[in-house]
Amino acid sequence: MDRDALPERVWTLPNALSVLRLLGVPLFLWLLLGPEADGWAVAVLMIAGITDWADGKLAKWLNQYSRLGALLDPAADRLYIVSTLVALALREIVPLWVVVLLVGRELMLGVALLVLRRHGYPPLQVAYLGKAATLLLLYAFPGLLLAAGEGWLATAIEPFAWAFTIWGTALYVLAGGLYLIQVAGLVRAERAAAGVGTAP
Repeated sequence: MDRDALPERVWTLPNALSVLRLLGVPLFLWLLLGPEADGWAVAVLMIAGITDWADGKLAKWLNQYSRLGALLDPAADRLYIVSTLVALALREIVPLWVVVLLVGRELMLGVALLVLRRHGYPPLQVAYLGKAATLLLLYAFPGLLLAAGEGWLATAIEPFAWAFTIWGTALYVLAGGLYLIQVAGLVRAERAAAGVGTAP
């Protein structure tokens, strides 16, 4: 759905869930880096994953799409992923290559957004592939936290956590690459049109 065609609503249930997810970020970081209450941190991440799925479904079922929601939802997703990566890296739970790939992807998309703004375009729509990758990562991170512990649960969940991490990272980077291709196509088409318009 075209973001510019969405109504300018603020007080909707999907938006409330997105705000709730945003408020969970500092709580999650404090739980993970302060008292290292990993169980509660996992609970916060699981709630974030559930609300990420629920806000989109509710927007569809209740017809509560909005411009604010179209901005809040991906912003909350990215903030969770980056902050979780930093926290898990500080705890030495995730390897450096995962951090470099995912944070590097976010930096490249940040540059792409600046390019879009410079050419007068709004941010592009969030693709299904990107949403699927985000959901995988939001389930992978709690698994990695549990796998870092001890006991039978950590042993049982470790292969699943790493499978979600690897697949989520691959899809997340792929979605970012497709986004960059779209941005390059828009800029190229605009330059071509400008060239035609100025031709004698």
